[in-house]
Formats: sequence, C-alpha cells, structure tokens
Amino acid sequence: MNELVQDTGRAVAFLSRLPVPERFFEGDTVSISRPARAYGFAGLVISLPGALVLSLLLVMGLAPLFAAALAVSCHLLVTGALHEDGLADCADGFGGGSDRDRTLTIMKDSTIGAYGGIALVMSLVLRVAGIAALAGAVSPVAATLGFLAAGVVSRAAMVWHWQALPAAKTDGVAASAGQPDDGSMRFALISGAVLGFVLALRSIGAGGAVFMLVLVAAACIAFTRFAERKIGGHTGDTIGATQQICEVAALLGLALWS
Repeated sequence: MNELVQDTGRAVAFLSRLPVPERFFEGDTVSISRPARAYGFAGLVISLPGALVLSLLLVMGLAPLFAAALAVSCHLLVTGALHEDGLADCADGFGGGSDRDRTLTIMKDSTIGAYGGIALVMSLVLRVAGIAALAGAVSPVAATLGFLAAGVVSRAAMVWHWQALPAAKTDGVAASAGQPDDGSMRFALISGAVLGFVLALRSIGAGGAVFMLVLVAAACIAFTRFAERKIGGHTGDTIGATQQICEVAALLGLALWS
C-alpha cells in the first residue's frame, strides 16, 4: 500500500472515530508522529461527513444557522471532541496556572473549570457563526468547500505547532509519541496549504483563500509562542487547541471575505 495513503488512514484513525480498515495497520511499526505528514489529507476525510450534512441541509432550504449547528454537531460525533478536550484543558491551565508546574498540573486534570467551559462554548459559537455567515453569503456548494478547507488547514497547522516546540513534559503522551521530523512537517504544511487553498479558491476566490491562510498562520504562530512562554513546549492538549484556534481563524477569514 502506498505509504502516504497508509499514513492518511492511520491519521484518520488517530484523529477521529471513523472506522479504518485493518490493512492500514499491517506491519505497524511506525510511530504516531510519522502519519502527521498526512494530517491535511486526514482533515479532508474527517470533515466530509459534516460537510455532507451542511450541503444537504442548505440545499433543502434550512436556515444557515441551523444547518451550521447540525454540521458542527456531526463533526463533533466524528472526532469524539478530541481537539475540544485539548482546548478546554489548555484554557483551564493557561488561565488558572500561576507558574509552569501549576499550569501543567491543571492541564492534566480531566475536570473542566470555568476557563475551559468558556473556551468550549466560544469555540462552538464561533465555528457555527462562521459557517452560518459563509453559508448565508455563498452557494451551498461554496459553503461546503469552505467547511472542508477549514478542516484541512487547521489540522495541517497542528503539525507545525507540534514540531516547533519540544515536549513540555517528559512523561506525557506527546513526549512518548515523539515529534514529526522536518520533512514531515514541511510536507504537512505544503500539502495542507495547497489543498486548503484549492478548496477555498473554489469557495470564495483566490483573495479569500490567501486571506484565510494568512489568518491561520498568524493564529498558529501566536498560540505556539504563547504556549512556549507558559509551559516551555507542547503537549497533546496544546496540539488539539491549535486545531481549534486555527479552525476558527480559517472560518473567520472565509466569512470576512465572503
């Protein structure tokens, strides 16, 4: 089996609850970090169910806000709220931690506090509002392509955050998984940017596609630097939070340009 196809299947299995055939894991001696190069492609696959729901409901004439809410709900079922969990833990830790050790301790606690709850609500509201704004301004097909573009570029951005910082803890899941190498990171960024650009190009045009990518890059860099200052590295939670932040940034760019 082609290595890229296999890595895409493994990435889909890691990032979602979608069933992936066993043949994608035959002779599996690959670390979690290698399939990261395919995160952009995995983002496309993972976003397809929600995109189909959005397209169908818009074609049926449902109000954009309701269609967007149901599409995001479908997406949450597909991902098992994996990245939302990371966002909530980061918000609690970064908001309540007075120093690095305290921040990491709070992030490790599975209990969601006020900061985490607010972050989850804002993430859901902003994503639903962004999709609804886009759907209200363009055709159902264009809105669906924009939804897919946000899913692609936000997951590709995770790989840059993961590779740019060392592991913040020596005993965490992120530390045991290792880091993507430079080649995997570059492939993920280039393929994710190109695929996201093409989808956004068909959605709102070249200017909007570039604007979306610029906002995503700015959001990813800003959050990565913030995490470096707070805890000195990345964790599984900060990787997930990167996806959420960059997806909101992508939808913001699409909605503003439309």
